[in-house]
Amino acid sequence: MEGLFQAFYLFLWYSFLGWILEVIYSAIRKRKFMNRGYLNGPLCSVYGFAALLISWVLQDLQGNWVFLYLGSAIFATLIEWTAGHLLEWQGNKKWWDYSHLKGNLGGYVCIRFSLLWGLLGTVVVTWGNGLLLMPYKALPETLVRIILLISAVIVAVDAVGSYAVIHKLKNMDAILAANDRIEEATVQFGRSVVGYIARRMEKAHPKSIMGKTKAVPTVFAEGCGFYKLFMLFVIGAFLGDGVETIYCYLYGGEWMSRSSLVWGQFSLVWGGAMSMATMMLYKYKDRSDGFLFGLGVLLGGAYEYFCSVLTETLFGTIFWDYSSYPLNLGGRINLLYCFFWGVAAVVWLKVAYPFLAKWIERLPMKLGKILTWILVVFMSVDVVVTCAAMVRYQERQEGVPAENEIASYVDEVFPDEWMVQRYKNMKLVE
Repeated sequence: MEGLFQAFYLFLWYSFLGWILEVIYSAIRKRKFMNRGYLNGPLCSVYGFAALLISWVLQDLQGNWVFLYLGSAIFATLIEWTAGHLLEWQGNKKWWDYSHLKGNLGGYVCIRFSLLWGLLGTVVVTWGNGLLLMPYKALPETLVRIILLISAVIVAVDAVGSYAVIHKLKNMDAILAANDRIEEATVQFGRSVVGYIARRMEKAHPKSIMGKTKAVPTVFAEGCGFYKLFMLFVIGAFLGDGVETIYCYLYGGEWMSRSSLVWGQFSLVWGGAMSMATMMLYKYKDRSDGFLFGLGVLLGGAYEYFCSVLTETLFGTIFWDYSSYPLNLGGRINLLYCFFWGVAAVVWLKVAYPFLAKWIERLPMKLGKILTWILVVFMSVDVVVTCAAMVRYQERQEGVPAENEIASYVDEVFPDEWMVQRYKNMKLVE
């Protein structure tokens, strides 16, 4: 709980500081106040999420200035890219557009700001967190938690109200009224910072581009929606496990399970990579092989690094270690495998995706939806059971006995011998 309170505290600070930066930037360029955040309050949540993710994922790189800067630039750019697509999907418009700047990608991100994000991320990890946590630790714990809980309620009301305004939801008078008060207070504060008052949302983003109304789909999994992405996730997870299994045999002469789950041959890392690559690179699938290769190297390396940190944090385990490879980064990624991600991106988008997408769309609408939700349920249960098996495996190594029937059942079905055989490369860490 203490970690969650600290994380939310830092999220508020970085969201506020990001809002200040956006307001000042807009004031310099437009000479008037613009509330640049999605929320009506003085918070730009993209900055908060980016700072937290970078602080968590890249903490091992503190002191390594070059890779910390590059990692910060890459992860912050990915967050901005993802946020741009999500906001466009939700509100059917672009909230910012860098199309007029050189080195942009679809207008969502550009090199100029990516370089700036790298600098800001380096400052956050090196100095920012420590400085911002000083008043947190100095104040009484109870007082800090009360303030944060009140802040959480205000942010939640603001988020719901902003969503209601964008989607023109009715019968939410209390929340909309509270949202208006938040907006009014923000505008008054913005006046003191810049000296101007702005209109909200649409006026805050004069370069927003309205999207086209989505047509009703006539075939199953048309376009790049949930059904298409989930089916590709399952297929990618299965194919990825097969590729890694064959590679391990050719490289090490041993048939070795590379599955992430206890049931079935599925590699979640590969499945997630393929579905995310499709979602993020779908618009650029017709670009050159070199362009897709470069993006695949960057995105794949960042994704694999993130997955390594995630599994180590959740389960205290390492499923791969590249420390013996040249040009590795903390044993989490290495340059050779980053090149593999680049090749995989080209092959997937140029060869595999068009073929698989065509066959997925041939499924009858009703059958396709039923099959998808059956797979959703199966994969969800598989993930939950896998997490339980991982947790109990770690606890058994620490001498923690089973304290209930579920833990006893997990110990019986997935004993140490089975787990070691299933996950041969798994190592426990402190």
